[in-house]
Order: sequence, then structure tokens, then C-alpha cells
Amino acid sequence: MSEMTQQQTAADERVKEMSPLRRALIRPELGGICGTIVVFACFFVFAFDSGMFNSQGVMNWSTVSAQFMIIAVGACLLMIAGEFDLSVGSMIGFSGMMIAIFSVTMGWPVWIAILVTFALCIAIGAVNGFIVIRTGLPSFIVTLASLFILRGFTIYLPQTLERKTIIGGIRDIAEGDWLAPIFGGKILKGLFQWMGDTGIIATFERGSRAGDPVVDGIPMLIVWAIALVIVGHLLLTRTQFGNWIFAAGGDAQAARYVGVPVNRVKVLMFMFTAFCACVFATCQVMEFGSAGADRGLLKEFEAIIAVVIGGALLTGGYGSVIGAALGALIFGVVQQGLFFAGVESSLFRVFLGVILLFAVVLNTYIRRMITGER
Repeated sequence: MSEMTQQQTAADERVKEMSPLRRALIRPELGGICGTIVVFACFFVFAFDSGMFNSQGVMNWSTVSAQFMIIAVGACLLMIAGEFDLSVGSMIGFSGMMIAIFSVTMGWPVWIAILVTFALCIAIGAVNGFIVIRTGLPSFIVTLASLFILRGFTIYLPQTLERKTIIGGIRDIAEGDWLAPIFGGKILKGLFQWMGDTGIIATFERGSRAGDPVVDGIPMLIVWAIALVIVGHLLLTRTQFGNWIFAAGGDAQAARYVGVPVNRVKVLMFMFTAFCACVFATCQVMEFGSAGADRGLLKEFEAIIAVVIGGALLTGGYGSVIGAALGALIFGVVQQGLFFAGVESSLFRVFLGVILLFAVVLNTYIRRMITGER
């Protein structure tokens, strides 16, 4: 036997082959895939006749899922990088209110209000990340402080300027604006009109909208959700920066030794999380035509739960954007499915608690399989 063959044999003896089953079990998307199958199967059995799976029903739960999905993408990348952002919900309320104040109260063009709000929110995200990096404080504490600060301003500013906590009239002044339709418009209207004309989807039978399809297009909220999932997945799995995100969350000190700019990665992930929250808020403001001080409540926890369901470890360094998207899809389907099935909607919170506990237990088991811990 040659020396090369002997070395290869020795190397092979040191390598522990992983079975296909074990390889599948440690995929971060496994929990999300299984949960999605179970949820759809349950509601297909118990709520099929209620209209949950007709065109309007599908659009309802798709829209709700897209809301969760947008903020889950940002939360997922940040958690993989080893940090948390509890200010996401307050950032949603704050950014929506700033768009309303800039455009309605101050009279700015809507496109300027949107761009300035995005710049402001991204800057706040950068400040959160900078404080975490420079002080060494847990991101949980820093962003918890941001949660209260932003929520306080979200309530104080409209009360001071408008003597109310809800500012409306945004839809009217957004007419003709070039940027507003990117967040509040719809696409493929012609396709849906054709499907209504051919009987593929239902149409209105009476009133001024007789003959129009009940679903007249795909909201930009869904388009943004799909786009962010695709970009986030490609960034995480196909780029060097994605490797840096995993390394920063897995072992930050070891990553620094091999040249990974850990601090920059984490700050950029805080900024991206703020960007996603602002996208959510802008779509919401354009849809409702108003901004409210109570918008975004508890969204930070729902985003984290979606990411955990999708297979991310709370310790960082492991997760999947696709898994987080599936976790968000589960949320949307269950929230709307309970309504279609005639179940008390308050049980949705019970579901969140149960599925969070289950996901954490499953992810802990997977982490032990990966690391060999007992």
C-alpha cells in the first residue's frame, strides 16, 4: 500500500460518517417544514368548507404571513449573528408615525417622508448595534431600552403635534406619489381580472364592483416579503458575508482571529433589522392610510418565535431564512385559520406559547446532536 493510500485510509478512519437521517434531522428548516405540513393538514380537514382555501381566504392568510415574514427575516439574520432586537415592534410604530408626521403634519411629499424615515430608522439600528459593541452590554438590555424610548416618542410626538395618537389622511396625500405604490400598491391586476372573467376566482355579483374579482392583485406587502426572503437566503448561503454572519454568532472571538469583521457584521445586522421593521410599517401605513401609536405591539416577540420555529438557535451561529419564513407562514395560517374554523381567536396566544416551548426543546436537542453534548 502506498504512503498516499495509507494517509487516506487513516483519514477515513478518523471521519465519522453521518447517516442521511441524521443529516436531515440537523437541518434548521426541519421544524418549520414539519410544522407547516401539520398546520395545513389540520386546517384542510377542519376549515376547508369555511372558505379558508378559496382566493380570498388564501389572500387573507398570505397577507398576515407576509407581515410576520418581513420582520422575521431581519430577526433571523440578527439572531444567527448572536444578537437580539426587542425594539422591532416599537420601531414599527415609530417609523409609521414618523411617516405620518412628516407627510401630514409637516406637509412633506410622501416620498421624502418615506426616505427620511428609512434613514432615521436605519440610523437608530446602527446606534443600537454600536452601543452593544462598544459597551459589551447584552443586546437584550440595549434594545429593551430602545423599545421603551421609541414607544414613548411614538405616543408623545402625535399627542404634542396633533393632540391625538392616530394620524390619518395619508392615503389621500399619497395619490400620485411615485414611491408610495412600491409599498401600498398591487401587482398582476390584469391577471386577476382575467381569472375573474374566466371563472377561476370569484367575482362580486352586486353593487358598483359587480364583475370585479374579489382578489384584484397581489399586495406589495407580499412582494416585499418574498423579495426579502430570497435576498436574505442568498446572502446567508451564497456569500462570504453569510459565512461571516454564522461565524460572528457561532464563536465571535475565534471569528476575529481569522479576520472576520465581527463588529461590523453585527452593526449591519441591527441596521437590516431596523430596515425590515420600516418596510413593514410603511406597507401598513399605505394600506390603512393612517398611523397609530399602538402599531407593532408584541411584534418583536412574534418575530423571534417565528425564527425559533424555523430552527434558529438562541445561542446564535445556526439558523435558516427559509425556516424563519416557514415559521411566519405557520403564524399567518394559524391566526386566520382559527377564525375560519370558528375557534376563539384568543387561543392564538396559547398556540404561540406552546409552539415556542416545543421549538426550543427541539432546537436544544438538535444542538446537542451537532455538538455531541449529553
